[in-house]
Amino acid sequence: MKAIVYTKYGSPDVLELREVEKPVPKNDEVLVKVFASSLNALDWHLLRADPFLARLYAGLLKPKYSILGADVAGRVEAIGKGVKELKPGDDVFGDIFACGLGGFAEYVCAREQAVVLKPAKISFEQAAAAPVAAVTALRALRDKGRIRSGQKVLINGASGGVGAFAVQIAKSLGAQVTAVCSTRNLDMVRSIGADHVIDYTQEDFTRNGQRYDLIIGANGFHPILHYKRALSPSGIYVMTGGSGAQMFQAILLGPLISITGRKKMGGLSSKPSQKDLIHIKELLEAGKITSVIDKRYPLGEVPEALRYLEEGHARGKVVITVVPENKT
Repeated sequence: MKAIVYTKYGSPDVLELREVEKPVPKNDEVLVKVFASSLNALDWHLLRADPFLARLYAGLLKPKYSILGADVAGRVEAIGKGVKELKPGDDVFGDIFACGLGGFAEYVCAREQAVVLKPAKISFEQAAAAPVAAVTALRALRDKGRIRSGQKVLINGASGGVGAFAVQIAKSLGAQVTAVCSTRNLDMVRSIGADHVIDYTQEDFTRNGQRYDLIIGANGFHPILHYKRALSPSGIYVMTGGSGAQMFQAILLGPLISITGRKKMGGLSSKPSQKDLIHIKELLEAGKITSVIDKRYPLGEVPEALRYLEEGHARGKVVITVVPENKT
């Protein structure tokens, strides 16, 4: 089978399209013929081993897993003896981060609990765009942010992968949503449900006097004390991504700020969850959320796709089309 492989850390230039051995499912695994996958910031962090702590998962001196890609959608081709719910021919999607990645390939093995049945009404590309980003948004809002209906919620980086899902999920939970993005993305975030939009090139939401019950920092950078200023007296700030400085401040300074007052600030540690993935599947089926796809690349152009993602201007998700929809 064909796969995008890397054997050393570095830029997208170290990635190669190679013929590799087709995997065989273990007892609790399914073999999935991959029709689509999608990129996440996770992929280029692991590719570059940046931050250095990424090596604790990916391998200290060289990559432990040679094929990147956590988001997949495809069709079950074979199953292990211990698989109970899925069968060959089932269309599935999921987050295979905990299975050792491998989505940038024609086939991948994943534990049965890592995938769920794909909604029939959405495409493989739409399904592949959802797992990591949508589950991250869900957990940031529901678990860490303790969102409640009627609250004022601000999403900074609302036009990115996590941000676009956060806008939609927050709306589905009854929040009043303010989306922060660049000029070219204002109409897009309005189209997915934002009540108010702020063009960060024209206005600094941390200085306009507005206060929010919950702020999700999905991209961009503001010093953590500026986020604190924009929170209501008992507001919550949750960092899901962004610059290294933003991550550092949320993880190290957030807990210190939180113990000195009513405002709570910190980062999100998100892990794959079949239960949460099923919840995302239900939202997709109900039409309460949809995958916003910016660009599509064939498998052989994963390096170009990663370069584009790293630029930081992707509108929604960047998808890898392994098998075109008309050939599935």
